[in-house]
Amino acid sequence: MSTQTEPSMAQANQTIIEGNRCRFCGAALRYTFVDLGMSPICNDILKPEQLNHMEPFYPLHVFVCDQCFLVQLLEYVSPERIFSDYSYFSSFSDSWLRHAQRYCEMVTTRFGLNTESLVVELASNDGYLLRNFVAAGVPALGIEPAANVAEVAVQKGIPTLVKFFGCQTATEIVNEGKRADLIVGNNVLAHVPDVNDFVGGMKILLKPTGVITMEFPHLMRLMEENQFDTIYHEHFSYYSLVTVERIFAAHGLTLFDVEELPTHGGSLRIFARHTEDGSKPISDAVNELRAREIAAGFTDLAHYFTFGERVKETKRKLLEFLITAKRAGKTVVGYGAPGKGNTLLNYCGIRTDFVDYTVDRSPYKQGHFLPGTHIPILHPDSIRETKPDYVLILPWNLRDEIREQMAYVREWGGKFVVPIPEVQVLD
Repeated sequence: MSTQTEPSMAQANQTIIEGNRCRFCGAALRYTFVDLGMSPICNDILKPEQLNHMEPFYPLHVFVCDQCFLVQLLEYVSPERIFSDYSYFSSFSDSWLRHAQRYCEMVTTRFGLNTESLVVELASNDGYLLRNFVAAGVPALGIEPAANVAEVAVQKGIPTLVKFFGCQTATEIVNEGKRADLIVGNNVLAHVPDVNDFVGGMKILLKPTGVITMEFPHLMRLMEENQFDTIYHEHFSYYSLVTVERIFAAHGLTLFDVEELPTHGGSLRIFARHTEDGSKPISDAVNELRAREIAAGFTDLAHYFTFGERVKETKRKLLEFLITAKRAGKTVVGYGAPGKGNTLLNYCGIRTDFVDYTVDRSPYKQGHFLPGTHIPILHPDSIRETKPDYVLILPWNLRDEIREQMAYVREWGGKFVVPIPEVQVLD
């Protein structure tokens, strides 16, 4: 495994901040992956009375470990600060609900889940996924740290613990006589600052022949597609297969299968088991993807240094488009108030001088303002009322769903703009 790189590249990307250590292997963090400047917490949606208050900004400076190649953001803000009162509800995306339903049908059939099984979802949000198991008669338990979101799941009849997951929570559940046939974690692994405690907890909770599935944005796709806006403070780590495989192995868990998914701009779904469980052989898909990542440079430090300049160029192109549009007297509004959108807007310095407002289907966000930029969040009907020339799709991973929902924009000649990986204007 090579960690060699050209001295000039290494020196250019080296940032010495005493005491910073890799959250997996403990090595000193010395190398920058990308620096997106200062940004507010992406889901700290502002109420009108907060607009004149001081707003905290934190560094979005991402490092890569030169020993295990884990790409990671330092823990500037605690998980308790980010997740205790959360503004993201999974059920407001129709395509994500369909994705969850297909997953539940697949794993139920593949692993023979039934009324005697137990499915545990980590970061279960508002019950959008577990409701499928409950409806099928498969016992389910959600673990969700955000009390306001967990309450919605409980109202749907889904048992939910309001806790952060790790070895302690896993031990408490096991001591109650419960162990999981299936542990599910969709878009949670990146949100965990203590990855060793989290993966160690799954080892404790899993039955001897049980299965873990995790979905998370794939670092290979993030780099290939220039998806820098998926970097924000609640995403502590960014995973390749080679690195996540190493982390799970360190806790006695083996990846036996992997799927590459289109969700969130390109994700991995990994399947893990106890290393001593020989009933599930390692698939060709794992070996093939591992080889492809190694060939692409994911075990070579120099590969990670190629990302930063491409990010800067995307910023320049988006600002050029917006400046040209505004000088031509065009109106631009946003669609969505996702975390990725707030990274994009704050990094590029885009405020109401470029984007009049944004809209969101979630009533929890309507009538509020985006953090940092203070762009107002309105109901989607505002687009029909104001007839803008351009709609900037901030959750670009849902572009097809949004263009279908907002097809009426074409009635007055309006167009859609997608910012990632390159600025695209779409009819």
